[in-house]
Amino acid sequence: MTDPVLYLSMLVIGLALALAIVVRAYADRVSKLKERVRELDSSKRSLSSTYGNITEQWAPFMSGYPYDPRNFRFLGSPVDGVQFEDDKVVFVEFKANGSRLSPRESRIRQLVEQGRVEWLEYRLATREGALTPPPTRVVEDWGAERP
Repeated sequence: MTDPVLYLSMLVIGLALALAIVVRAYADRVSKLKERVRELDSSKRSLSSTYGNITEQWAPFMSGYPYDPRNFRFLGSPVDGVQFEDDKVVFVEFKANGSRLSPRESRIRQLVEQGRVEWLEYRLATREGALTPPPTRVVEDWGAERP
């Protein structure tokens, strides 16, 4: 005689094992999909960065740029470039869409707006045909020099 409880127990155990296998397969698939999303997101950010770097180099030549592009010099970092005009020098940072200044770029803008910009002419001395740098100097507090 067969016991219906035994069959029912075996059926429940079989269903539980099948469910565990399905859940495990689903979890593996979800994990792989999440990894793929991370890879695509990283690739997208990299492409955006590359696009931005290329665009920054061409931006002075685009219509709407307010200065003569022949007087622009590309730096790339910490600002995109410097525009040299007859009556002023302009630090230029190109931004696309909703992008914002980085904390470093914001600090540079603040220093420029505060007039904390200096000119330094650094001369290299030569001795017997070799370049010899001048003595080191330390500049503190934006102008107070110390030997």
